[in-house]
Parts: sequence; C-alpha cells; structure tokens
Amino acid sequence: MPLALSAQPYSLLLKGGHLIDPRNNIDGVRDIALSGGKVAAVAENIPAAQAQRTIQLNGLYVTPGLIDIHAHVFNTTGIPGAWAGDNSVQADALSFRTGVTTLCDAGSSGWRNFEIFRQTVIDRARTRVLAFINVAGFGMISDITEQGDFNPKELVRLARKHQDAVVGIKSAHYQLPDWKSVDSAIAAGKEAGIPVMVDFGYFLRERPFWQLVTERLRPGDIATHMFRGPVPWIDGNGRLYDYLRRARARGVRFDVGHGGGSFVMRNAVPAIRQGFYPDSISTDLHTGSMNAQMQDMPATMSKLMAMGMPLQEAVRESTWTPAQMISRPGLGHLSVGAEADIAVWQLLSGDFGFADASGAGIHGQRRLLCDMTLRAGRIVWNYNGRGAQPYEKLPSDYGVRPGIDFVIPPPR
Repeated sequence: MPLALSAQPYSLLLKGGHLIDPRNNIDGVRDIALSGGKVAAVAENIPAAQAQRTIQLNGLYVTPGLIDIHAHVFNTTGIPGAWAGDNSVQADALSFRTGVTTLCDAGSSGWRNFEIFRQTVIDRARTRVLAFINVAGFGMISDITEQGDFNPKELVRLARKHQDAVVGIKSAHYQLPDWKSVDSAIAAGKEAGIPVMVDFGYFLRERPFWQLVTERLRPGDIATHMFRGPVPWIDGNGRLYDYLRRARARGVRFDVGHGGGSFVMRNAVPAIRQGFYPDSISTDLHTGSMNAQMQDMPATMSKLMAMGMPLQEAVRESTWTPAQMISRPGLGHLSVGAEADIAVWQLLSGDFGFADASGAGIHGQRRLLCDMTLRAGRIVWNYNGRGAQPYEKLPSDYGVRPGIDFVIPPPR
C-alpha cells in the first residue's frame, strides 16, 4: 500500500456538522470518519489528513439515516389503485433524497405473495427494505382481500424463514364488526416473537379504538395512524383522554402513519403540546400521500416541530426509537462499527406552511431539507454537490473511460 494511503485510515471524513444521535446522547458538533462502509470514529476533531477525502459540513445538522416504518413499496404488481400495485412507490425513488435509508413496507404483501415482494423489491432495492407481512393472504390489493384469508401458521413460517427482512405482522382496513383480523395477526406475532402493526381501518361500536390499545394489543405492538380523525383524543375540557396514557404505560406503541387521509391537526396539536409525542414518525408513503400534504419524512417531521416538538425528539422518533420498535438495534445510530447510514440536513428558517390531510393548516419557522444522504458509506443523494471538484482542476479527459469510449476528434 502506498505510504500516503497507509497514513489515511479513513475513506471519508464528514467534518464540522452538528450531530444529533439520540442513541448515544450526542447533540453537538462532531466529526465522523468512515471506513469500509462503517462508522470508524466520532470525535470533536478528527484531522483531515487522516482521511482520503473530506467533506465540510459546517452549519449543517447530521443524523443517522431515517427509518420510515410505514411505507408502501410493493410497486411491481401493476394492479391499479392498490397499495400492492400502482399506489406503491419505487423504493429508491424518494428515499435517499429525503434522508431515508430504511423503509418498512406496512403490509402491502400478504402471506400468499410476500416472497414475490421479497424477490422483486426487497432483494433489488438500494434502500434497505424491511416488511410487515399482511395477515390477509394477498395483502393490500383491495379492501375486499383484507376481510379474510387469515393464516397465522403460514405467517409464522414466513417470518422465521425471512427473519432478516420481516419485522412484524400487519392488520389493516378490516371492516367487519369482529376482532378476527387483529386476533389472527396477534396470534402470529406472538408465536413468531415479532410485533403487530394495526391500521384500525373502520371504527365500529363493536370494536372501539380504546379497547384495541388498552386490551387487545400487547406491549411492543403498534397502533399506526395515531392522529387519524376518528381516533378519540380530546375530552370536553381539551385534555387528552386517559386511556391513551394507560395504553402507553402498557407498552403499546403509537405511530404517525400520516398518509393521504390519516392525520388531523385537531388531534395532533393538543397531543404534542401536552407532551404525548409519537413513538415513531412515519409517512404511510404511497403515490397519493407523497403528492398530497404528507409529502415526505422531513416534511412530516417539520410539521410536528411546528406544533412544538423539539428537533431532537423528531430525530429520535425517526431513527433510534423505530429501530428499537422493529428490533433492529444496529440501525438508527452512528456508533463506531455501525453501518454508515447518514443524513445531512439544512435547517431552514422562515415562514413555512403545513397542512394536514383534511385541509387544516399551521405555520412554523423551521423546515428540514435533506442536503446529503449516505447509505453504507456511499453518497446516494447530494443536493449541493458537496465534495465535488471544480471541473477546471480535473484532467482534460475526465469522464472518458479509456479503452471503452470512442472519442471523435474535433475537425481541423
């Protein structure tokens, strides 16, 4: 190895950014050195001479790559109007440009078609894609498919076979007045040792939401769409209903799952201002929500910050806490040895408007903009071209592959 490289143990040094890493209780300026796709060192000052390449991040924030635990990316089926189909988003299309390095598909595929999803999306995406398998056989092809076809034993078999990719079971959109969907999902989750995520779907007198979170769900199970309009949040005195805190005390987790129609500010604002933060911030990403008022993860985080959530909490609930919820302790932090999934942010100041899914709005003074994303130490999004060299300083034939590209000489 040349002497110059032997004195440079790090392949890349991210220098001078303000690191927020809740797992490691870091909230201050740190340098982060990378090697072999991993975090090699984190310190207040790492000399640039120790790295083969250095990128200055002064004035920017740095966080672990975001984890969106409620998304829909089973986009290869070609079924119109389905979350497992045309409504799903190509995994790599929006993730990196929004600081997201891990996406959890929330039940787009079921126990009958999960392995197709594995082969066509999970194993092919550059984004890390994990999955909650739908309790219904064909997943989210239509609301009709989610009313039955439950097979807990098959869910358990798949969860064990694909334990590197399966993080939970999903129950969603159930319309009948019984608990079969939820109970079947919980039975599978209990035997497989993984959590259940419930999109309660239709709110009926026979199975009220309060009973779901205080009696049915187990510690570690997840109620998504927590700020959906029909969820009862506020009593006649403007205080949160006590059942919500009792559910949280039991260990039930609350997930945002903003989506195209599952977030209203009349629920979210009082909850945030009374200190009842989500356990996880997520998007319910699909083609409808990304082009409506949800937009993406940084917009959802910024919306909650406009309601009063501190930046540090918004980061925690988009990184380390969701990593724990899906039992992936290697994700959501930048400890030495961790995979170098990193997001770099501009924290913009100004007058920014945010809307919910039903036409209500709020204004805030801060908004997150993803400036750079690294996945396993590789730059996969670079909004400002940081680290690029002035073209005048590069060789006159840069961009030409010797022996491959044929270059026609200019005319005399």
